[in-house]
Amino acid sequence: MSYVAVIGLEVHLQLKTRSKIFSSCPQEYHGAEPNTFTDPFTLGLPGTLPTLNREAVELAMMFGLGLNCDVSGFTQFHRKNYFYPDAPKNFQLSQYDRPIARDGFLDVTLPGGEVSRVRIKRAHLEDDAGKLTHPTYAPYSMLDLNRAGSSLLEMVTEADIVSAEQARAFLESVQAIAQALGVSDATPEEGKMRCDVNLSLHKPGEPWGTKCEVKNLNSFRSVARAIEFEAARQARILDAGGRITQDTLGWDEGGQKTFLMRTKEGEADYRYFPEPDLPPLDITPEWIAQVRARMPELPAQKLDRYRAAGVREADAQTLSLSVPLSRFYDEALTGESQSGAQPDAQKLANWLLGDVSGLLAAREETLEASALRPAHLAALVGLIDAGTISGKIAKDLLPDVLTGHDPAALVQERGLSVVTDTAAIDAAIDAAMAADPATVEKVRAGNAKAMNALFGPVMKATGGKAKPEVVRERLSAKLGLS
Repeated sequence: MSYVAVIGLEVHLQLKTRSKIFSSCPQEYHGAEPNTFTDPFTLGLPGTLPTLNREAVELAMMFGLGLNCDVSGFTQFHRKNYFYPDAPKNFQLSQYDRPIARDGFLDVTLPGGEVSRVRIKRAHLEDDAGKLTHPTYAPYSMLDLNRAGSSLLEMVTEADIVSAEQARAFLESVQAIAQALGVSDATPEEGKMRCDVNLSLHKPGEPWGTKCEVKNLNSFRSVARAIEFEAARQARILDAGGRITQDTLGWDEGGQKTFLMRTKEGEADYRYFPEPDLPPLDITPEWIAQVRARMPELPAQKLDRYRAAGVREADAQTLSLSVPLSRFYDEALTGESQSGAQPDAQKLANWLLGDVSGLLAAREETLEASALRPAHLAALVGLIDAGTISGKIAKDLLPDVLTGHDPAALVQERGLSVVTDTAAIDAAIDAAMAADPATVEKVRAGNAKAMNALFGPVMKATGGKAKPEVVRERLSAKLGLS
């Protein structure tokens, strides 16, 4: 492409508060009947007044600190006025020129290992709107106000993103931070993390072009595809001598394309003015220190710790970005292996991210819902390291270990300890050689690789319990190999 893309993101996170941001109405409405989680303030009834949710403020502060933002000083709410069926008050309570967090940054590691910095312009609190559904071919829309008034945090980046790949990596990092801090479930499939994309094109060395906004993208894949499509669409228009207008666009998931929703409003259209029923809020250094003291380890800190432990970069990235995986891994890593030592960090990661994750996926089961205990996985890896069982036997035991069984007890009950008795191994080797004299001749004639044809029958004869290194050593000796 002869154009450079300039991309900024607006990320909306539904905060994990028990009640809505300006009223005592419970917030966890998912799965409920439409319009059953409402109250007089949510419905915009006359005479109702807002009361600010302290928990929402502190979660927003924590998230801002996690993004290296400044959260000190005064913050204030404004009325953002617009008429829309899903906003009963005809205005949204948001933060205009005094957001709760500002001037931060997030360093993002791309799949190839390159690190890019995305600056955070601001993050502000607001109440969410309701939800409109549009039945196919129906001449009407349906309104559900359960979501209206929910605690929402909107984070706005600077236009530092240049590709769909970088945008996706950024969103994965934001999701990991929100989940690690317990600020939000940040699940796009439940609408608890939504994203708007602002994109413009320009030729190198020329001023930035006019941006378009793609609204309400509810998956990371949709964000990436919307960026790719919109960049190509704008390039076609510019190449044809056309002009980009500042429009608000939707994303057609079925057609994989953007479509016009409305002409973009400007700030003046919203007629912002300070909310008269909510005074400005002073966030003091003492309050910030209290919130910071409650913050758990961030994904970037986990990543550094896993790297220092010797975990491969790709595995360390995967573990650090997932709260369930990292929690399980850390608990297993701090346990003692069968040899009495801490399990090897990389071997443990191999089992958790490989065999365990694969088997759980085949069962359509999550790690959290499984009966697998961290201590049991550590014990399984320890049994291999101690030479008590082979890797093959460990794989055979894994389905039972996933249902809560202690691997050490299974090995003892089933007599699965590795066979190291050289007499028994020699007998199995003699039988394999007698059954396949042609292979024996090939090996003795100089084809050392042919020995592998004897290895399998020996392992089968010992029930897979023979120690592989001992088998190879005894085979080599009997065949006269150095």
